[in-house]
Amino acid sequence: METVRAVTQPNKQEPSREQIAQSPSVRDIDANSLPQSNLYSRHLLLRRGRFSVLLSPRELVVAIVLALGCMLMAGFAATVGKLPISLAEIYDAISGVLSGASEPNFKTNVLFNIRFPRILTALFAGAALGVSGAIFQSISRNVLGSPDIIGFTSGAATGALMQIILFGGGAVEISLSAIAGGLVTALIVYCLALKNGTVGRYRLILTGIGISAVLSALNGLLLVKGNLDNAISAQLWLAGSLHSRNWHHAVPVIVSVLVLLPLAKGLARSLMMAEMGDDLATQLGVRVDAARWKMTLIAVVLAATATSAAGPIAFIALAAPQLARKLRRSANLPLISSALMGGALLLSADLCTQLIPLQLTLPIGRVTGLIGGVYLLWLLLQSSTHGDS
Repeated sequence: METVRAVTQPNKQEPSREQIAQSPSVRDIDANSLPQSNLYSRHLLLRRGRFSVLLSPRELVVAIVLALGCMLMAGFAATVGKLPISLAEIYDAISGVLSGASEPNFKTNVLFNIRFPRILTALFAGAALGVSGAIFQSISRNVLGSPDIIGFTSGAATGALMQIILFGGGAVEISLSAIAGGLVTALIVYCLALKNGTVGRYRLILTGIGISAVLSALNGLLLVKGNLDNAISAQLWLAGSLHSRNWHHAVPVIVSVLVLLPLAKGLARSLMMAEMGDDLATQLGVRVDAARWKMTLIAVVLAATATSAAGPIAFIALAAPQLARKLRRSANLPLISSALMGGALLLSADLCTQLIPLQLTLPIGRVTGLIGGVYLLWLLLQSSTHGDS
């Protein structure tokens, strides 16, 4: 790095809210509507050549804490199961495999073929849903604009179900079919929501809800008309589960997150400027339509690969970006924080399903759906309390 610089405002007393309200330039602004955070905040500027990154210490701390939380939960999840395996044994197994000094034993096979794929599928599927939700909420400028609400997850599920029931495909074929289904659904929703050359944010959500209802009915029809064995497998997959996950399920979603998250981060600035309005963003040199199409494509692929890996999972894409924003207290697009939050939420939900008493077996999709329903009601109540209808 050529430059590491602390960027801050001059050391002067911060004006009171009353002084701000009495200022002639902002006399029409309600002082109570101003953010509660400090008006003068410290940032770190990292620069190398033509590229620079502005970091907020709070956002960096939130990301580090979430990453540590994911690591701790992953370590604990590796010990959970009918076969007791301690953290020391996990460390020895990983060291032995990496160094090639020890022969694989039964516990090593359990870790590397059952538990690690399940944990990584949970982390990266949650991360993919979190990033996808953050992008769609930014595009629609609405907290309800998540892929499971506006139909993209249902479209991916339809593509995967057609592969399972009609063709009996494997994990790779299901993943490709889910991506195709999500992309076709996104195109249909966009075309139906398009009016006078623009896509209204409320029209996008309402159109997506309608398409989601149609696709849900189609999914039920596929289950009725399919072969009994394939229909049973499809029904289990449709419930959303991390049971019996292997590397064929984990690798596609891992690759999609590692490849598409940096691309989305590179386009995040254009999408944030588009939130200020298409006309203003265009005047600032942003190709709004191109940026939205690229980000939509990234978000659909992420949601589809997560759906193909773990089935339709509700709540994660809806809640992860909002929780990340509340922790960061920033208006920036929280892609990395949403990814970490999504992974933490899905892994914690999976741990809850494994540790539930009375040896009950609940699909993780049903658990997150129950929690998501309560969270959605809370969002609606919050909106009505603030006068939003």
